[in-house]
Amino acid sequence: MDEDGTVFLIDDDPGVRDSLALLLSLKGIRTQPFATAESFIETYRPEWTGCVLTDLRMPGMTGLELQAALRGRQLDVPVVVLTAHGDVATARAALKNGAFDFLEKPIDDAMLLDVLRNALRVDRERRATATERSSTDRRFERLTEREREILALIAAGHQNRDIAAQLGISPRTVEVHKARIMEKLECRTLAELIRMNLAAG
Repeated sequence: MDEDGTVFLIDDDPGVRDSLALLLSLKGIRTQPFATAESFIETYRPEWTGCVLTDLRMPGMTGLELQAALRGRQLDVPVVVLTAHGDVATARAALKNGAFDFLEKPIDDAMLLDVLRNALRVDRERRATATERSSTDRRFERLTEREREILALIAAGHQNRDIAAQLGISPRTVEVHKARIMEKLECRTLAELIRMNLAAG
């Protein structure tokens, strides 16, 4: 899958799939069509970037059931529902289940493209945040228990002498630990260290 993401088209009508795929490809958006929600679920891999554009009423698994299946498998992919059978209750159910948007046919091409581009952008941003968090977590895992103690006190605004007194060690030892913490967390300044600690919670 390309890094800009793919729109996974799920519709049991081959004419609808073909026309949507053509429209999106002409606008530079990659698509991958599926005739059923089941075939998408079986094929989809969590590392694939993109969003889902699904019909609501289909033989077998419906669009709402697809959302539930994705959530049950903890697959976090934006889902856009496009249907000719929309009503307020169904739209509410789809949005409550986490749908990115709920669109009714016939849909204006420009509006559809805008919604899908936003869904692709949200997926990219979420993945970038998750990657950054994962990288930060790995760095924090390098810290020893004593280094974690000292980092917590630094983040709370304590000076080296206060930290030394609280932990029963010398200020020089605190300095050595602080240098190691900054090296392990790849921070150049104290401000950067405190920001990273706050972001990591």
